[in-house]
Amino acid sequence: MFHFDKLSAPVLGLTGLDAALSEEERSIQDVCNRFAREVMRPIGEKLDKMSAEEVIAPESPLWDYLKQMEETGILDLEALGAMSDEEKSRIIPIIFEELAWGDVGLAMTMMVLKFPAFAAYNSGNPELIERFGKLRGCWAATQPDRGSDMVDLDASEVFPGSNQGRGNIVARLEGDELVINGQTSAWVSATPIAECALLYCQCDYGDGVHHKDGGLNYTAVLVPFDLEGVSKGKPLEKLGMRSLCQGEVYFDEVRVPKSYVLEGQDSAYGSFFGALTFGNMEMGISFTGVARAAYEHALEYVHERKQGGATLIEHQGVRTRIFDLFRKVESCRAMAQRVFAYNYGPNGANLAASIASKTFVTQTAYEVTSDALQLFGGNGLTTEYPLEKLLRDARAALIADGENNVLTLKGGTLISNAYQQNN
Repeated sequence: MFHFDKLSAPVLGLTGLDAALSEEERSIQDVCNRFAREVMRPIGEKLDKMSAEEVIAPESPLWDYLKQMEETGILDLEALGAMSDEEKSRIIPIIFEELAWGDVGLAMTMMVLKFPAFAAYNSGNPELIERFGKLRGCWAATQPDRGSDMVDLDASEVFPGSNQGRGNIVARLEGDELVINGQTSAWVSATPIAECALLYCQCDYGDGVHHKDGGLNYTAVLVPFDLEGVSKGKPLEKLGMRSLCQGEVYFDEVRVPKSYVLEGQDSAYGSFFGALTFGNMEMGISFTGVARAAYEHALEYVHERKQGGATLIEHQGVRTRIFDLFRKVESCRAMAQRVFAYNYGPNGANLAASIASKTFVTQTAYEVTSDALQLFGGNGLTTEYPLEKLLRDARAALIADGENNVLTLKGGTLISNAYQQNN
C-alpha cells in the first residue's frame, strides 16, 4: 500500500514515467535531446518544405546535419557494437526516441545510411570492413513487383498452389562473380545519397529462382555504387518523412565479387528477417518519439490558447484528451522498450516481437498526432505549426518498413506456430 500526505503531480523526465535511468543513460539522453532540439528540428522543418531534388542538392542543410551527426559520435558503430546486449536494450531506445522526437526522417536517414557498414562490421570480414565500413549506404529489398511480398520471404502466406511472383531484380552466379540485373522500388531509403547498398534480391544459383515450395532463392550482398552498370532514378516526392530521401537503383549486368556476398542460398532468408526484425524494432521506438513530440506540442498549446473565456486546459474535456495522449505515448514507450529487452534477452530476437512493436506504435502514433492536431483546431492544419508535419510523418509509418496489415498477418502466423509448438 502507498500513503500520501497530499496528492502531488508525478515527477516526469524527458521520457515520462522512466524512473530508473542511470547517470550514464541520462547523460546520453540529454546529449541526444539537445542535438535533436537544436539541430534536427530546425533542419527537418526546412527539408520538409523543399522538393525531393532540393533535399539532396549540394547546398541542402541535409549535409550539415550528416556532418554534425558524425561529429557527435552518437551513432558510432564501434561503440554501439562494443556494448553488452543489456546495454543495447536500454541505450539504443534512448538514442532513437530522442532523435526521432527531433525529426524522424533524419533519424531514419542516419540509421539506414549505416546499414551496409553495420553488416560489414558484423561479418568480421576485414575486406568488407575496409570496403564498406565508411561508405554511406542503403538497405535495398523492395522491388516494384515485390513490395509487401518481401515480408513473406519464406512464402508462408502464399495462396495455396501458387508461386510467389518473380520480382524485378535477379542475380545469377557466374564463377567468382554475382551478376545483377533489374531495379529496386522507389521506396529504398537514403538511395539518392548512398554510396553502396545492402541488397536482398532473387538469385539463380544454377537451377532457377523458385523453390519447390513456391518461394524464391535469395542472396544478401553488399554492392558498391561505383561499379559499372549501377545508376539511380530521381528522388521520390511523397507525403511524409520528406527529410528521408528515397529512390530507385538500377542494375545493368552489374558484376559484384562473390566475396561481397554476406549470405547465400541457405542463409539469405535468416539474414533478411534479422534485418527486418531490427528495422521494425527501431520503428517502434522512433515513432514513440513522434507521438511524444505531438503530445508535448499539444500540452504546450492548450496551456497558452484561450477559448470560451479561459485557456483550453481549464476546460475539463481538454484535460481528459490531454491525459489520453499521455497514456498512449506511455503505452508506446512501454511496448517499444519491452521488445528491445526481449530481442536482446536470453530468448533471442524474434520477428513477431518487433512486428508487435512496429504495428502498435505506428498506429498509436498516428492516432496521437491526429488527436493532438485536433486540439490545435484550424491552426493545426497550417504549416505555421508542427502538427500537420507530424501527422504526415506518422501516416507514412503505417506503410514504411512493411505495411501494417501484412506485418500483422505474418505476426499472426508466427504466434500460431508458437502455440502449435507448445501444444
